[in-house]
Amino acid sequence: MLETRHFTYSTALLMACMVGFSACKSKNTAVTEDRSIPVLTEKVSVQPVAQEISVSGNIEGNKTVRLGFLVAGKINHISANEGQTVRSGQLIASLDPASYNIAKELADIQVNQVTDEYERLKKMHERNSIAESDFRKVDFALQGARVQQKLHDKNLADTKLYAPFSGVLLKKLAEPGEIVAQGMPILVVSDIQKVKVSAYIPESQLSLIRIGQMANVQVSALGETFEGKIVEVGGAADVTTRAFTVKIEVPNPKQIIRPGMIAEVTIPSTEEKSVLAIPATAILRTPEGQAYVFVADNGIAYQRNVSVGGIYGDKVEILSGLTGNETLVTGGQHRLTNGSRISVNQN
Repeated sequence: MLETRHFTYSTALLMACMVGFSACKSKNTAVTEDRSIPVLTEKVSVQPVAQEISVSGNIEGNKTVRLGFLVAGKINHISANEGQTVRSGQLIASLDPASYNIAKELADIQVNQVTDEYERLKKMHERNSIAESDFRKVDFALQGARVQQKLHDKNLADTKLYAPFSGVLLKKLAEPGEIVAQGMPILVVSDIQKVKVSAYIPESQLSLIRIGQMANVQVSALGETFEGKIVEVGGAADVTTRAFTVKIEVPNPKQIIRPGMIAEVTIPSTEEKSVLAIPATAILRTPEGQAYVFVADNGIAYQRNVSVGGIYGDKVEILSGLTGNETLVTGGQHRLTNGSRISVNQN
């Protein structure tokens, strides 16, 4: 009887172990299945994209001049401050005219004196009382005095400086009280009713550029995008960068765009090219900056280093690392490591 009880107990224990082992096995299998990471994928393919040129440029005034006096002297007045608008023909600066007033008065006296002498000798010349050569001498003296008078008149007028066109005073290079030389620049004025963005285009993309082509100009400082037009294309490349200068004209009726601002220029092209492009969100980077993606193959995600090229909307060109026949992980890739098991859902 004791043996029978022992056998029954042993049999029950064995069966319990078998059931427990089976349950453990089922549990481990479930854990293994749960380790697969759900992801989204899509097939990599070569596709046509519209070519775009994106460059940075500096904003310049449509016309900028450095103004100075045609005569030397001491500045006694500047009527505008930097950043203020000026009108065409507006008096914007002047010199102390005292010395030039004196010189003009002396010239006026000289003209009057020689004129009196000329009139006296003219009457004598009409009566043939003096030689022709003597009359010619006083005639030439009067012409010379009048020319000197005109010169001093001009010098006096040149002590005033007027704006040659409407625009903005960009820079004051001198202040009242300073003595300046003839022709020394003291003010910089720029016409900004229209502005120009000066940018450099690589020689490889020059064939995509033509005068009259429209461009989008984003000015980050203003948070706005403006429409411009290409008005100049450089005829020779820069010797160091091998790039060509391109200027884009942008209307600026509110005069909110100012010279010196930075602009991002996007020039669309009607030409297309075939590229291997993938969603920008699929690309990850290592701490060292190496770009990589995950490729799905038979339920396994493999890390693949890639080289990236141009950006086309939400797509990024892949120059190397993919052949175009892979299945790319486009969602959930941030949770993956090389060799991770995945459950693939086609996007």
